[in-house]
Amino acid sequence: MSDDDEITFGRIETEVALLMRFGEATRRATGSAEHRVLDRAAYVILRHLDEAGPQNVSALAARLNLDGSTVTRQVSALQRDGLITRTPDPSDGRGTVISPTAAGLQRMAAVQAARTRLYGDMLGDWSIEDRATLATLLGRLNQALVSRNRR
Repeated sequence: MSDDDEITFGRIETEVALLMRFGEATRRATGSAEHRVLDRAAYVILRHLDEAGPQNVSALAARLNLDGSTVTRQVSALQRDGLITRTPDPSDGRGTVISPTAAGLQRMAAVQAARTRLYGDMLGDWSIEDRATLATLLGRLNQALVSRNRR
């Protein structure tokens, strides 16, 4: 690795660490209750179920790159709160399929709308091209993280 690469990767590491810290601080500090109606894990699970449709716990765990027992605990909390339902898995009688409830989708949509407004406010003075580039690069970074974690 060249000295330039080392400097660049060091900058990336610092910026990602700050992004995670500032993102969490912004979420906590935002006055809107909509940001707090779901914890991060519940939001991610409901977003995935909304986009991909009903899933079993194994598929959810694989998609979210989490241990099955972790997802099972998170899903149990979502079910207790009435945000998902479990039905028998037609392809495996021993398993269940997780689906979001209307209440779960409503809460997820409220958080998504609040976050979209927040980013719109924060990035409103950025050019359309810069916002699109940021979205593309964040998507690529997330894909690289997923690929790395699946090795």
